[in-house]
Amino acid sequence: MARKRFKFGSSDPHFHVEQDGTLMVIQNLPVLRFLKFSKRRKRAWIIPPLYILEDDRGPYPKLVAQIRSDQDTESRMEYKITGEGANGLFTIDRNTGQLYVTQPLDRERKSQYMFDAHANVAGMIKAPAEPTMAVIVRVLDANDNKPVFTQDPFVAEVAEASAIDFVVITINATDLDEPNTYNAEVQYNILSQDPKFPYDDLFAINPVSGAIRVNRQGLDREKYPKYTLEVEAADMKGEGLTARGSVILTVTDSNDNAPAFEMAQYKASVRENTVGALVVRMSVTDGDERLSPAWNAKFQIVAGDKNGQFAVETGPGKQEGIITTVKGLDYETTKTYTLLVTVENEIPFATRLPTATATVVVSVEDVNEAPVFRPTIQVVKMKEDLAVASEIVQYTATDPDTERSQIVSYKIMKDPARWLSVNPDTGLIRVKNGMDRESLYVQDGKYTALIMAYDDDVFPATGTGTLEIELEDVNDNIPSINERNITVCNTESAPQLLSVTDSDGPGFAAPYTVSLTGMSKNNWTATMDDTGTGIILTLIRALPKGDYDVVLRVADNHGQEQDNVVMATVCDCTGNEVTCKVGIREGGIGLPGLLVRSGAVLLLLLLALLLLIFIRRRGGEQNEPLPPNEDIRDHIYYNDEEGGGEDHQDNYDPSVLHRGPDHRPEVFRSDVMPCFMPKAENRPRPANPEDIGKFIDDVSQS
Repeated sequence: MARKRFKFGSSDPHFHVEQDGTLMVIQNLPVLRFLKFSKRRKRAWIIPPLYILEDDRGPYPKLVAQIRSDQDTESRMEYKITGEGANGLFTIDRNTGQLYVTQPLDRERKSQYMFDAHANVAGMIKAPAEPTMAVIVRVLDANDNKPVFTQDPFVAEVAEASAIDFVVITINATDLDEPNTYNAEVQYNILSQDPKFPYDDLFAINPVSGAIRVNRQGLDREKYPKYTLEVEAADMKGEGLTARGSVILTVTDSNDNAPAFEMAQYKASVRENTVGALVVRMSVTDGDERLSPAWNAKFQIVAGDKNGQFAVETGPGKQEGIITTVKGLDYETTKTYTLLVTVENEIPFATRLPTATATVVVSVEDVNEAPVFRPTIQVVKMKEDLAVASEIVQYTATDPDTERSQIVSYKIMKDPARWLSVNPDTGLIRVKNGMDRESLYVQDGKYTALIMAYDDDVFPATGTGTLEIELEDVNDNIPSINERNITVCNTESAPQLLSVTDSDGPGFAAPYTVSLTGMSKNNWTATMDDTGTGIILTLIRALPKGDYDVVLRVADNHGQEQDNVVMATVCDCTGNEVTCKVGIREGGIGLPGLLVRSGAVLLLLLLALLLLIFIRRRGGEQNEPLPPNEDIRDHIYYNDEEGGGEDHQDNYDPSVLHRGPDHRPEVFRSDVMPCFMPKAENRPRPANPEDIGKFIDDVSQS
């Protein structure tokens, strides 16, 4: 812009008079003209926008444009502006139409202004000469903002085994200047790295994207666990304003250290036949981060255990391998095992690393092992009526201790029915007592006994075997009728169903046959039902009321038979409604005879009592009795030996067995009438008073 001197007051629109009177020539000053339109156009004319550079240093007010009407050659025009920015930010010379901005503009605060320009003939305010013209002012961007990092510091982690070009983090900075311009175009750079080891350029950054990547190998968490990068962001493609920030990178553990055994060889000894025995504990070391998957050890037996007799687990500290036995070891088979054990980590190695190995030599200790029966369950079939002393089986055991000279002996360990005996030297089992398939000790036709074998070691070892005898049934039981008392009417008597049982198996039981014997077949009929297990007994002749014994002969399917007596009470009634009245048994006595016989029985009992008292007193004068607290029988000893035992023969006085009940030496047991207990009768005591006479009559006759 060139400056020339003119007289003050010049109104040429291409000149600007400064305060010092200097007229400044303005070149390329925008001139905004009012245009004419038809009356049908109602909106203001919009002209191309004006552009003002933000943060322009001035001086202010600063001329930015000339608003002019084409009528200013004919009339003196007056100009004004209204609207946004017309309150002092923008001003206009009312005479010349020169438009000024009064202060610097900030694009980041407001990037555009719009107001209206007016032109009127001087002195004629109510008659505007020109239509309203809309003026738009746009603020041009200047590089007045430096980049700002979106965070400071940036924080990230990088694995120590990361490959070259691995992107660790992408940093970012923003610029408030106009987007997509050089003023806002940011580029990045790494200024420094701390520490600088093992290389000072371990990381590189993409200048455009801000992506930080691994540039060289050499990260080692154990030596340098953290890096700090100082980074820079600059606009105008790295040539403008700058900002600095930092990036903190934590090096995380990678499995780049292989675990190593503290010892190359271990020795241990284990007792044979022990399951779950601790063999050895193997400690390892690892340079990776403690308690991380790259540090936790994992063990494996890779050789020397083809039968799977050992197991290895990681101890709770994750740095110890524990070997135990999962099967009992056999000294007689293998005396020494050599195991090869490897150790790795829970996650794979990050790089190619050697796998550590260790050798474990296990010696098996010999122990006294129990004899073993072969088979463990010996099954034999025998008839239940096998004679006493018959041989059943020779059931023997072998001693696994082949390197020891030991003798195996045998004994019965469990024989609930006491049917068996065993030869202690040979293991030959015989019948000691008669066996019975129908015994409560037999289940499903099988009798089970346990046989023990033991060696002659100082501390004997014992083993057991199971003898299972399948008893074959024989016809050693007779069928019997379950019901022994029935009651029927003597007229039109209803058939009675009697059930038959036989303890033998199916081969010697049903179907049964039945027949009547003696006088019973004159008054009764008996047939088997369709199942062959029930008897249909029917009274075919009217009998006087009373009790009758019906004798039925029942045989099994092999002809084994016996007579069964069923007491039938016949009542004066008809059909199924059995009603019995007080009466007498057939061939019995009436109530008067019953009373006479009862009195006779009581008299006999009284006489027997008097006779006993008389005999007791027959001894005459009584001597002083033996001490009451001493029982002569205490001198009698029991000895579980035949002959009573030699040690106690001198203390035994057989004469004391003949002493009287009062311990008097002159009274012997042979002087006292023996008292016999009556034999128990199977016949039950009658419940009805009418049957008492019959009961007493039967007792007296017997």
